[in-house]
Amino acid sequence: MEDIWLRPWVIEWTQHVLDNYVHLVKQELIPREGTIQEQAKRLFTSPFVVASHGLQDDPILNYGNQAALELWEMDWEQFTQTPSRLTAEPMNREERARMLNQAKIQGYISDYRGVRISSTGKRFLVERATVWTIQKPDGTPLGQAATFSSWTFL
Repeated sequence: MEDIWLRPWVIEWTQHVLDNYVHLVKQELIPREGTIQEQAKRLFTSPFVVASHGLQDDPILNYGNQAALELWEMDWEQFTQTPSRLTAEPMNREERARMLNQAKIQGYISDYRGVRISSTGKRFLVERATVWTIQKPDGTPLGQAATFSSWTFL
């Protein structure tokens, strides 16, 4: 598999993800030493999940690190063509939409808990997730991201 983290867009997106996380949450998501390419690889290969989506009316996932791809049982191409609402079952989508709206209003939320579903139908409970907004330095909105390291298959 090609080194996805070396794609220029992924490197740039990684910086937005990391910059907004530290700005809002007041702590680093990963150690920020090294080049931006090294940071992109560190985030992509981290043992915790990081996923994000853009601003479409029905937001499409635009980033998932290796842990996210494995958890949702998708490759990069599948993942980055998936509407993010499909990571939750229909009965959980309204609650998910409320949580995303709350994160949009507040900038971020922490300690989120909810059930998600993989591409093959495996259900899992996400716990202690942080969800935050992503924007350019000038304040232009770009999307939202989430990270978590705790999940239990149901």
